[in-house]
Amino acid sequence: MKRRDILKFGTAFSLSTTVLGQDQKRAKKLPLPGIEFSVEGSNAFLIASEKKVLPTKPWVWYAPTLLPYPGPEEKWMIEKFLDAGIAIAGIDVGESFGSPAGRVKFSAFYNELTGNRGFSHKPALLGRSRGGLMLYNWAAEHADSVGCIAGIYPVCDLSSWPGLDKASPAYGMKADELKAVLQKHNPVDRLAPLAKAGVPIFHIHGDSDTVVPLEANSGTIAMRYKELGGKMTLVVPKGQGHNMWRGFFECQELVDFIIANLTKPQT
Repeated sequence: MKRRDILKFGTAFSLSTTVLGQDQKRAKKLPLPGIEFSVEGSNAFLIASEKKVLPTKPWVWYAPTLLPYPGPEEKWMIEKFLDAGIAIAGIDVGESFGSPAGRVKFSAFYNELTGNRGFSHKPALLGRSRGGLMLYNWAAEHADSVGCIAGIYPVCDLSSWPGLDKASPAYGMKADELKAVLQKHNPVDRLAPLAKAGVPIFHIHGDSDTVVPLEANSGTIAMRYKELGGKMTLVVPKGQGHNMWRGFFECQELVDFIIANLTKPQT
């Protein structure tokens, strides 16, 4: 990536499961060979490295795991993770928009990966677009269980996207009811536990994004995280919007950030 700005914030930088039967499987195609299974009725996936196995069993938690995701555009970064001995996994909680119901499913999935499958208790959270809402809201309530957070133009403000009218049904509320308690459910307002736990953050977000605007989302996260004493790096590619530009999905800095944080000694 040549055309971009790099902004560095912070003091230093920056249940049981069953394998799905053939008749139960969705028409989902993973970017690389892996397994699909069910956690509390929701479809999940796991792609683990066959080349390198680390004793800590590090993993990247990817969202959103809707039918098309992760897609072929993520293949490059997944290969990099696998080469480093890092697995990638996720669970489909539907269009939950980071709601409490979605967070419950996330906790069940976390317990499955860490408790039943022996993976690290501090995964890297990687949110693409709407996945930011899902992962940040879970992370805010489980900050000590997060190794780091990375985002590809992640949604961090429900008001920005999808808007409270669209998001409120997932929360079991009307739009005005959700607005009244928004600070309890909005990632941009829930950063203090992450800063206190010392969770490092990395985002890449284009300056021409009109779907998930930079300023209201990653820009606000960066500003507020800095104020809280957190460490965050925000990479801003010039002239890029909410698109499939390869630089978003083949970002060496993002990959290096995750690998460095997952392979360092855990506390």
